[in-house]
Amino acid sequence: MSDTTWTNWAGTAHAAPRVVHRPRSTAEIAHAVSGAAASGGRIRPWGSGHSFSPAAVADDQAIDLSGFTGVTRVDMEAGLVTVRSGTTLRQLNTILDALDLALVNLGDIDAQTISGAIATGTHGTGASFGGLATQVVELELVLADGSVVTCSPVERPELFQAARIGLGALGVISTVTLRCVPGFVLAAQERPEPLDRLLPRLDNEIAGNDHFEFYWFPYGEHVVVKRNNRLPPGTPPQPLGPLREFLEYEILENRAFEALCRLGKAVPGLVRPLGAVTDRMLSTRQYRDRSHRVFVTRRSVPFVESEYAIPRAAVGDVLTELRAVVPLLRDPVSFPVEVRFAAADDIWLSTAHQRDSAYIAVHQYAGMPYREYFAAFEAIMTAAGGRPHWGKMHSLDATALAELYPRFDDFLRLRDQLDPTGVFSNPYTDHVLGPVGGH
Repeated sequence: MSDTTWTNWAGTAHAAPRVVHRPRSTAEIAHAVSGAAASGGRIRPWGSGHSFSPAAVADDQAIDLSGFTGVTRVDMEAGLVTVRSGTTLRQLNTILDALDLALVNLGDIDAQTISGAIATGTHGTGASFGGLATQVVELELVLADGSVVTCSPVERPELFQAARIGLGALGVISTVTLRCVPGFVLAAQERPEPLDRLLPRLDNEIAGNDHFEFYWFPYGEHVVVKRNNRLPPGTPPQPLGPLREFLEYEILENRAFEALCRLGKAVPGLVRPLGAVTDRMLSTRQYRDRSHRVFVTRRSVPFVESEYAIPRAAVGDVLTELRAVVPLLRDPVSFPVEVRFAAADDIWLSTAHQRDSAYIAVHQYAGMPYREYFAAFEAIMTAAGGRPHWGKMHSLDATALAELYPRFDDFLRLRDQLDPTGVFSNPYTDHVLGPVGGH
């Protein structure tokens, strides 16, 4: 244990807790939690700090899970893998690949810890696939009194439905058991297309591809469309050559793009004309590779982000409104808008709870003004019944969020039962869930 300061990846949240615990076992996590509870303190787990929201801010004590990593159990016949909560998705993908296993779906960033990713509702894209938390079949949790419990669909099922996306408010996840699938290869196609031609056939694209998404560069008329489709078992990978991969992903999509963002930050008047042509600068790419190498994209350009889930049928109208708003903003937007899709699920605080969803995410280069843009975006999304991503930037409070989640009050009652003194609370949970003891 030692004092330290902490900031998240985007620099949007900071903390200077009094004590930081660095456990190497579940017993050490339990000891830290029970100690905090006995002293009347508060404690929050830290993952990799990839949330843009202040979900992980610890104002008293923190549990740094970065040393609590690795796989503890593998059942190859059932496809079940149990992993410690501090393991990053990048580490997990490497382990699964060596076992010829894979997660059925992933987002496009792998820096998050498995516990942080599920706790905030991380998702990928694919009309038939849920978020990462839907792949969880069992959780081990340390509760506020220091006890260690297991939950699953058959053991403490209500806790399981709540804790899979629990914001760290119900307990500290110690291990996660995931249902994996045999390793598979994806055929990837990426190319620019006119947005106005894409929107009329959007339903067919969503249904006709396993994993479909697109990026719209503000001020441009094109989008970069990504279609990833699963190939039959035994199909060999045929990845991009190392030189092309380096040139297109490292040079063009990271270094050159960051240079353009820096130029736009220095000379804002250049952002709009540059944005009008950026979407057509990217070439068409087709390749096939192991699933996690296709799902995940290396991103080194710093940015801030807000994302909302809306009913899938609303995506066309919402994009039309957003396209009308962006040119009216005082400050230009240098980053693309990302649009993805996911299947409905039954997790209490899932942004896809009981509805097939479209996810729209807006970004701005770090250090450039974003508040007017994000506020305009949030107004459009909330009017469409949007639910904000728990790990990204938004302003909604518990009163507003309670209207969006049918099981919100059930979650709060369970939290009050399990953590009546607010050991796991912090300013973020107080804002989005309300203070402990209200139910």
